[in-house]
Amino acid sequence: MTNNLERYTYRVTWSEEDREYVGSCVEFPSLSWLDESPERALSGVRAVVSKCLQDMQASGEPVPEPLSTRPYSGKFMVRVSPHLHRKLATQAAEIGMSLNRLVASKLSQ
Repeated sequence: MTNNLERYTYRVTWSEEDREYVGSCVEFPSLSWLDESPERALSGVRAVVSKCLQDMQASGEPVPEPLSTRPYSGKFMVRVSPHLHRKLATQAAEIGMSLNRLVASKLSQ
């Protein structure tokens, strides 16, 4: 379990509304920790995730797989309107690029 705890995706952001730092974990979106210090916000959310993992394991619930250990193929399908599809295909043709390469380039910006 400790190994997975280290592999989860943590973020610390400032909350203007709370006037504190918020520690969160992408794989556990309902968990967070508020603190005046970003370091303590991170350690706080890690402790909450650890406790949640212990409870899930004790009750036999499935534990979320860390994003960092999931395999990614590099492929995904995106549905767009026919108008946008035509517009992008036209742009790609005008610059002599494949539609796939044009969209990948736009997504990476």
